[in-house]
Amino acid sequence: MANFHLEIVSMDGQKFDDEVERVSLRTITGDLAIMAHHINYCTAVGMGTAKVIMKDGSERKAACIGGMLSMMDNHCRLIPTTFEWSEEIDVDRAERAKERAEKKIQDEKLSEEQRLRNQAKLYRALIRLQTAGKNSSL
Repeated sequence: MANFHLEIVSMDGQKFDDEVERVSLRTITGDLAIMAHHINYCTAVGMGTAKVIMKDGSERKAACIGGMLSMMDNHCRLIPTTFEWSEEIDVDRAERAKERAEKKIQDEKLSEEQRLRNQAKLYRALIRLQTAGKNSSL
């Protein structure tokens, strides 16, 4: 298969910079896969597990939340708000965040805005747990 250059830079710094076979992730309009020679393209990133197929055919997964992705002249740039490779995810922290969000969502005194914020926190925790292979269903 043909490869292309993928660069991933988050607010924490450069997370990846090498040739890959494919990257797939969730955008705000649905799932997307980018391969070599993809048409020039730009989109906003949603929340989900990103999968990167390396040039040797192996797969790496990451929790990818928010940001932008562009593909220009066979060079893909992913600039996520949050990006954590599966092996970097602190599972205990994600479990605690999940429990806190679930508990807060049950509070009948929450405003609609607070409820939505806690639902987003819960979804982010579930994405991290799913990406780390901890069988959390979304």
